[in-house]
Amino acid sequence: MRVIDSHTGGEPTRVVVDGGPDLGSGSLAERAARLWEDHPDFCPSVICEPRGHDAMVGALLVEPDDPSSTAGVIYFNTVANLGMCGHATIGLAVTLYHMGRIGLGLHRFETPVGVVEAELLTPNRVRVVNVESYRFLANVSVEVEGLGTVTGDVAYGGNWFFLTDSVPIPLEFDRMMDLTVASVAIRDALVRDGITGENHAYIDHVELIGPAHGKANGRNFVLCPGGAYDRSPCGTGCSAKLACLAEDGKLNPGEVWEQESIIDSTYECSFQPGERGVVPTVIGEAFVTSEAILIFAGTDPYRTGIRF
Repeated sequence: MRVIDSHTGGEPTRVVVDGGPDLGSGSLAERAARLWEDHPDFCPSVICEPRGHDAMVGALLVEPDDPSSTAGVIYFNTVANLGMCGHATIGLAVTLYHMGRIGLGLHRFETPVGVVEAELLTPNRVRVVNVESYRFLANVSVEVEGLGTVTGDVAYGGNWFFLTDSVPIPLEFDRMMDLTVASVAIRDALVRDGITGENHAYIDHVELIGPAHGKANGRNFVLCPGGAYDRSPCGTGCSAKLACLAEDGKLNPGEVWEQESIIDSTYECSFQPGERGVVPTVIGEAFVTSEAILIFAGTDPYRTGIRF
């Protein structure tokens, strides 16, 4: 299996270029569902240890349904498919440029949740126009062991998020373990209390927000579905954040919000009004880090990945 790795603001993406499973015909959403249902070992084998790690996001290139799209892509992590992934879209665009498949300028990628635009501004800098994002619930409170009452918003940015600024732990890199434990506890409390996204969608991301260290407008710590933290400012998390800022009247259309990650990498974010919420734009940089052939020996006891 041929793969190309990159990182976007520190967050890794592994693009599967050749050797993925045959997912048959149908919509991209149907094929994405088929990936986990019919090929349950594929995603963990590609990005779990010993070939990858919990923070890695995979991107399987497939044929698009949408005729205007340059490529179709199914994003996945160690535990599930992702509807959309902002950092991986930036990484995908940079990877396709690296391969000579696309040039600078505007391109369209089809994802299971809709078509997104990716404009290569330079070989490494990409502007992504995400799917429409919106706040579903405001000022939701849960009781969390060790934290007390935690209040935040439930919002959609291509994935479902619970966003809160009420966790009393500084967003510092050396508090990573404390932030992770707190975020997992919040997610467990949401499940316990039956708090979901629209249509009972599982809220698989928790975004802790606070003041920036540098000149950015804000800082975040994002817990991803598999339990790893996002090294980047999280593109879909930024989209959810923009939806909340817009609804609260704290950010105007076209106004730039610079978001800082827990490792100090940044995205430039803005939005335009949508039919229901906002249409977010996220600008970030990615760099190709390696090209590899993954080998799956039949006698390897960990050929399908180490899963917990």
